[in-house]
Amino acid sequence: MGFVSHSRARFTRRGTAFTALLLTGSALGNGALGATVYDWQTVVNNGYLVPGGTTETYFSYNQPSISSDGLVVFRARARNVGSEGGEEGGEEGGGGGGEPFRGIYSRDMSTPGAPIVLIADNKSTEVPDPNNTGAGFNEFPSFPRIDGDGTIAFRGQSRPVWETDTKTGTSGVYTTAGGSLVTGASQLGALSGFEYFSVPGSAAPGTKFDQFPGSPTPSGSLVAFKGNWTEGTTGRTGIYVRDALADGGTSPVRMIAESGMAIPDEGGTVGSGAVFGSTAPPSAWGSKLVFTGLDNEEAPTAGGIYIANMSGEPDVKTLVNFATKVPGEGPQTFNKVGEALSFNGHKVGFWGAWGDEMKTVNLTCPDEGNAAVRKACLDSSDKDPVTGEPTGKTTREVPVHQGIFTVDTKTGKVEMVAQTGDPGIDDLVFWNFSGAPPGVGEGDGDQEPPRWRSTSFVAVDGDRTVFKATDYTVDSLMLGRAAKGIFETLLDTTMLASILDLDAPLGALIASLGIERDGFRGGRITINASFLNAANESWAGIYTTSVAPVPLPLSLPLLAGSLGTLLFVRRRR
Repeated sequence: MGFVSHSRARFTRRGTAFTALLLTGSALGNGALGATVYDWQTVVNNGYLVPGGTTETYFSYNQPSISSDGLVVFRARARNVGSEGGEEGGEEGGGGGGEPFRGIYSRDMSTPGAPIVLIADNKSTEVPDPNNTGAGFNEFPSFPRIDGDGTIAFRGQSRPVWETDTKTGTSGVYTTAGGSLVTGASQLGALSGFEYFSVPGSAAPGTKFDQFPGSPTPSGSLVAFKGNWTEGTTGRTGIYVRDALADGGTSPVRMIAESGMAIPDEGGTVGSGAVFGSTAPPSAWGSKLVFTGLDNEEAPTAGGIYIANMSGEPDVKTLVNFATKVPGEGPQTFNKVGEALSFNGHKVGFWGAWGDEMKTVNLTCPDEGNAAVRKACLDSSDKDPVTGEPTGKTTREVPVHQGIFTVDTKTGKVEMVAQTGDPGIDDLVFWNFSGAPPGVGEGDGDQEPPRWRSTSFVAVDGDRTVFKATDYTVDSLMLGRAAKGIFETLLDTTMLASILDLDAPLGALIASLGIERDGFRGGRITINASFLNAANESWAGIYTTSVAPVPLPLSLPLLAGSLGTLLFVRRRR
């Protein structure tokens, strides 16, 4: 999912903590949840200045990630106060305000008043070694991730970092392992002296990576990532890991799984003889990682979710595959699993589907963001039957029967958190048009082309799970417990912005909500949100709260009930 992005930053007040009475509990089985008090704190919003003595304020944000101790890392853009440009002009140019800041930032929310810290940006940060050209970053194509102890990893695009007879190396994976920014993976693997960056496994010696799709995942000095490469004229892909600090920073990349590798079939015969055709970016914790691998990404008949060792032999094992029974659904087995896996070292949160019933969803091209991407979406949309002109609209098919699940990596037990048909849940799949049109963006022309991409949003912490759902009218973030038969609505797009941010324009409602797989750790949920009011005034930011409930005094439920109509516009079903 792309940025929560808005083109008018009209307010510059700093965010403050706000205690919200969330009265919108949805429930399964055990009855309705009572009112719960959550204290949402602002990590950053459109009123915050970029660190370093700048005059630029933030205006758009990806989903953040958080460590177990409350260190939040996020990707954001910023521009001069008063600029009306931002992403509307050219290659994400800044219009009247110049090219916007694009960067990776962090803030320690365990320390009151802690400042925002720059990790890397497109204005001042040189790519770490190897770099003999002094090249700096120019874009960060995906959201950054963080491990439980605070090590950050992200993907970066840059000007070429290495020059001999030619210039090369415009994409890489970077990490703060050891406390400073270092290169975890690079496109330099075909060059003499940099063989440790080359593709391992079945690739010919000296094969370079073409690109590193998605977001890398750190675990101490280890960083795991999805890598794409080319064998002859055939595109290949796989899951890889590298220790960015070992052997003085020259430790080689190790292969975990790759296209063409036999799919494990523990727990059933489904997939026997099949090979991986696609893999998704992994999630790591400690010495383990998990990933989704399929025989065919578009129409899978074999594959599932797998766990592997990052040190020693990978020993890839099946957690969920297409022979795994769906809890509570009799003999039904999974026939689809999501790519976005949330892993806390014990449980994996994931999206899954079953059955043959499908339904059509309508998609509309974005009306903001990069102009070339918007044009690519328009050009690929359905055509008007009379005029032949693109409509900006299209459709896709999604499963009728979907759910959010967890699987215990120790016991293999799969539990259902929620499913379509539960209150407020008609769909758990969300769509975004993204990619790099030909001639647009930085790099060697090896970025993935623009297309509609779907994902689900789930984050696990202990036995609790946060996920995103929609009933096609209202989008919601919900908090559930596997096998407890109960979940509650944390936030939805009928609620007033003031629940999260008192700096938002007067009367604004929540317009969008996002959470990522590392957005729930140590009892803290961290999200991004945008807001809009009737006057078309917008605002956005990143927010965090502890989900440890604060008991309500006996008198407060009555007060909360009277305030309900002031705080929320409740949906009717």
